[in-house]
Amino acid sequence: MSLDLTETDTLVVGAGQAGVAMSEHLGKLGIPHLVLERHRIAERWRSERWDSLVANGPAWHDRFPGMEFPGYGPDDFVTKEDVADYFVAYAKMINAPIRTGVEVKRVVRQQGQPGFLVETSEGSIRAQRVVAATGPFQRPLIPVIAPQDAGLTQIHSAQYHNPEQLPEGAVLVVGSGSSGVQIADELQRAGRQVYLSVGAHDRPPRSYRGRDFVWWLGVLGAWDAAATEPGKEHVTIAVSGARGGHTVDFRALGHQGITLVGVTQGFENGVARFAPDLADNIARGDDNLRQMLDAADAYIARHGLDLPEEPEARRRLADPACVTHPLLSLDLAQAGVRTILWATGFTVDYGWLQVDALDANGKPRHQRGVSSEPGVYFLGLPWLSRRGSTFIWGVWHDAKYIADHIAIQRKYSAYRAASEQGSAVKATAKEITA
Repeated sequence: MSLDLTETDTLVVGAGQAGVAMSEHLGKLGIPHLVLERHRIAERWRSERWDSLVANGPAWHDRFPGMEFPGYGPDDFVTKEDVADYFVAYAKMINAPIRTGVEVKRVVRQQGQPGFLVETSEGSIRAQRVVAATGPFQRPLIPVIAPQDAGLTQIHSAQYHNPEQLPEGAVLVVGSGSSGVQIADELQRAGRQVYLSVGAHDRPPRSYRGRDFVWWLGVLGAWDAAATEPGKEHVTIAVSGARGGHTVDFRALGHQGITLVGVTQGFENGVARFAPDLADNIARGDDNLRQMLDAADAYIARHGLDLPEEPEARRRLADPACVTHPLLSLDLAQAGVRTILWATGFTVDYGWLQVDALDANGKPRHQRGVSSEPGVYFLGLPWLSRRGSTFIWGVWHDAKYIADHIAIQRKYSAYRAASEQGSAVKATAKEITA
């Protein structure tokens, strides 16, 4: 389908949750727009997530306001395929002008006239505004410490699908956020020997006193925090919706048979080296859990809520041997480790966006998604406006703010001063009488 010289007011790049949300709000405001997606709608949910993944928030919370998840109860956790199907159905419901199979290759500002020239795999588009809705999961990040060993299989969590995909043998999982914890647990339950490298993390309760942790973060105001706490910019969240949802307990994983180790520092001659920080990292996760429980208890007392007490939530298991006597090194071959799975997150990639909206490191310069380059917007990024910005419901609200900003700018652009209008009227009258 050729797009040659197509013109639109606002071009949205990406048709995941951010792009679909953006289209809804632009459509409600009557703003002409086009959404381009190089693959399918919500493609990353389908092909860049493991098979058993479910949403980390319950169905009542992790959705757009205009549609519920069909076939799910409010406290159920939606499978990844059904999340992708949800966005396809939502796009159809709002009649979103999405064209799939079209890759945006370059965006540059037009010289001597307003707007941008967008080069795509199907032709060129002129747009007055561009919204980069490609989200935070653009390029899998594997640290430079990764060993150069042809005998090892090394994959990122974005390429992992199931245990059968990996060669036989033990697995070292590096990363203790939601992805790393859930994948390590799945591999161990499938009969693999698993080593899990645990770094700094937050560890909220899956639920407490009858309410899911997403509810607690909401009523305690944590979702609306405008900026991360100093020193916690790269702290992951260990939470799981797997098997009906449960609180992540690293000690329980150790007793289950997973060997916990500290932060992976490097590799040399086939030997992995780990920092002596395992116990401290787990202890800080415990502190985060207790702080949230304390805040929840205080909230219940302050508001007089009739929610059942849950003393078991504060119970702490004994440290497994891997915590009391942690490994500081591991000979991979001797331990039978044939795979390293990097659950180490992602980085952004805006190489196609060739405008003055990025810093020296290629990171967006913006305020609540409004970039330093007039007419360019970012959507779907962590902490775009608040802690909840990368969640399904959070991106919907961020999209509304950006759409409102675009609508205001369109009014300014459409404004004609009285003197201009008067000159135009006189010119028209002169033409008629001539």
